[in-house]
Amino acid sequence: MPVRWGLAASTGTALVPPGPAVSADEAAAEVARLAEGARRGEGHVRDLTGLGVGLPVPAAAVVDRPGWITSATEGIAELTSGVVLPTARGGKPSTLGRVAGEVTSSVAAAQMGGLLAFLSTKVLGQYDPFAGPARAGQLLLVAPNVTAAREALDVDAEDFALWVCVHEATHRLQFTAVPWLRDHFRDEVTTFASGMESGVSAAMERLPDVVKALRSRADVSLLELIQGPEQGAILDRLLALTTLLEGHAEHVMDEVGPAVVPTVEVIRRRFSARRRGGGPVDRLLRVLLGVQAKIQQYEQGRVFVDQVVGTVGMEGFNAVWTSPETLPRRAEITDPAAWVRRVHG
Repeated sequence: MPVRWGLAASTGTALVPPGPAVSADEAAAEVARLAEGARRGEGHVRDLTGLGVGLPVPAAAVVDRPGWITSATEGIAELTSGVVLPTARGGKPSTLGRVAGEVTSSVAAAQMGGLLAFLSTKVLGQYDPFAGPARAGQLLLVAPNVTAAREALDVDAEDFALWVCVHEATHRLQFTAVPWLRDHFRDEVTTFASGMESGVSAAMERLPDVVKALRSRADVSLLELIQGPEQGAILDRLLALTTLLEGHAEHVMDEVGPAVVPTVEVIRRRFSARRRGGGPVDRLLRVLLGVQAKIQQYEQGRVFVDQVVGTVGMEGFNAVWTSPETLPRRAEITDPAAWVRRVHG
């Protein structure tokens, strides 16, 4: 990909606003809560889902906002390392082409840095299958963002830390307990990104329609609107997969929560209201970046998992992890019974 990832990381780090002002003791207490919450949380997830029995539980990395930016750039660079854009094919570029490429990669890095600086203030935690030592995957928990969110929500510190960790530990378990998922996800992203330039070029010819759709619909991202049919099919599979992953984590949070997080109902209610909030600039950025569409994914995915588990139980739901062919199709996300019929007969 034409991005200077080191420059993206340094740009993002330079632009990121500081987190909440807390004492050294308060910061240390938050780090300890999150580290312990990640360990405990995965145990609860395993008990509920039946996934990952016997696997080790790796330690989470509790980071600040610059630490998340550094890890994110490393993970994205690794994920997209196999992408070949059309302009990179067909022989050695000219001197002018090389200069233009350098300029393009620097501009892209600056843009990516600004994007990561914004996102680094929103992310509470993340399992990145392509970050960490040997790029083998790492669970990251962003301590200042957890502190800021907890203070804004006015909820119990121990409960909130564990609640966040259960969600992210579910994502870690999805990738560590399902051995084919990481490579499948990488292959889909590589194929999609390698053909992305043609989709963007075609979208420029229908830009007014794209802008109109973007303004009128909160459930889609700009990325989704600019794709042609071939890229759209790949994107459908990726959206179905990520909706499944987020919905599974939401389902697990709701099922585990009442037994181990006493104030879970208060946390869920206030956190859901916070997801819908933000000023006009923040809401615009969410739409442009697809964050608003991602919020829709949480709800759609949770309903899918709730209904499948309600119909065939957790063991029946776990058939989803058998192979890429048993993953839900995009149309099945909103029609769970269709997935049950196709997979369970």
